Amino acid sequence: MLKKALRQHFRQSCTEQDLHRWFDPLDITLADEKRLEVRFPHRFFAEWFSTQVQGRFESELNTFMGEGTTVEYTTGCCPVLSSSPLPPAAVSKKLSAPFGREYTFETFISNKRNFFPVASARELARQEEEIRYNPFVLCGPAGSGKTHLLRAIANELSKTVYKKHIFISTIDDLGTLFSNNGSGDPAQVRQQLSACHYLLLDDLHRLREQPQLQDELTVLFNSFYDRQKQMVFTCPGKLSELDFLETGLRSRLEWGLIVTMKPPDLEILVTFIQRQCKLHKLQLAKEHVFTLAQRFRDFRHLQGVLNRLTAYRDLVNRTLADTDFEQVLSHTEAGAGRPLTADRIIALCAGRFSLPPKDVTGDKRHQKVVLARQVAMYLCRELMGSSYPVLGRTFGGKDHSTAMYAVKKIKKMIDSDKTTRQLVTELKKQCLSGAE
Repeated sequence: MLKKALRQHFRQSCTEQDLHRWFDPLDITLADEKRLEVRFPHRFFAEWFSTQVQGRFESELNTFMGEGTTVEYTTGCCPVLSSSPLPPAAVSKKLSAPFGREYTFETFISNKRNFFPVASARELARQEEEIRYNPFVLCGPAGSGKTHLLRAIANELSKTVYKKHIFISTIDDLGTLFSNNGSGDPAQVRQQLSACHYLLLDDLHRLREQPQLQDELTVLFNSFYDRQKQMVFTCPGKLSELDFLETGLRSRLEWGLIVTMKPPDLEILVTFIQRQCKLHKLQLAKEHVFTLAQRFRDFRHLQGVLNRLTAYRDLVNRTLADTDFEQVLSHTEAGAGRPLTADRIIALCAGRFSLPPKDVTGDKRHQKVVLARQVAMYLCRELMGSSYPVLGRTFGGKDHSTAMYAVKKIKKMIDSDKTTRQLVTELKKQCLSGAE
């Protein structure tokens, strides 16, 4: 594996602590014989890397791979900088939805039930000069579509605004930036964030776990508000229910427009299921579609169930009979049988690798432990639809970029390694069948 070989080379001139700090977070792939692609976990890491490490990295890279090697650096979906040998044509094409192609206003399913929140979000994303809703706070129960709308706003803004001016994150990841952002300088993070024009933060309720972050967020709020720069926040339930918020921050959040998303109704849920079935080429009888819509009342649960049905079809039977359908549902959270949870997936993976579950969610770096952890993350993502921030929290409070890297790595290994493919297939069957 290229990254492993590179790491061995860098160990000759770098300490293990240095490599853990700046090399391990990199996603490195060989695009062709003399061109590498290096992906950063986030933009602030990229900016720190370019000033502190890039020169040494490229010098050692030339020693390892030979003269003439070119590097393309990206963060998320967006190119951020490239080494001089790269021709312009080698830079990644601009994506029409850099914050996730599935998160657009066009793909958001709604009706008059949520007309006002969706219309307000659209208006905000399209305003060019006048800032009228600041801050814009999206409230609503889990699974009502808040994160989708937040990212849809970011994608719409990216059509007219440079992506580097848009900062979108979760509260957990924001806390990671301030506590350990790579350079160890929170003041630098503060300065870089204040240079953005748009601040979009998901999961305000997570401030309960990071009370020290409230002061930083208040400073950011003041900076954006005074410069008339747009802020968007999401939180479950009602803003008034976040009783842990400091008075100053709470009052600031109430200065703008607060809208509440209502849970999707039966019409919306049926449309969502039909669209997902078409996307994944999953054939479900009409009565099965209505059964899902009636038993699972939010997008998040539905996505997880549909992921499991698709996996079952691929692994066990190409055509889902009534008994197959009920068997899969019996192992869901709302089903009658033993639920499929992250803890259960972790336990199955730990057992397969002869490890205690705490090692799978811990920080041990032995090869067997890391593989078990990455497989478990992949299965939680595939079978439960867990978001990357949720995966990070489930597996010992890791950064969402670590979870993203793990899922991508296992996907690649499934494509290239027969043993891994067989292992994941067998574990999927265990998860879906309820077998130990």
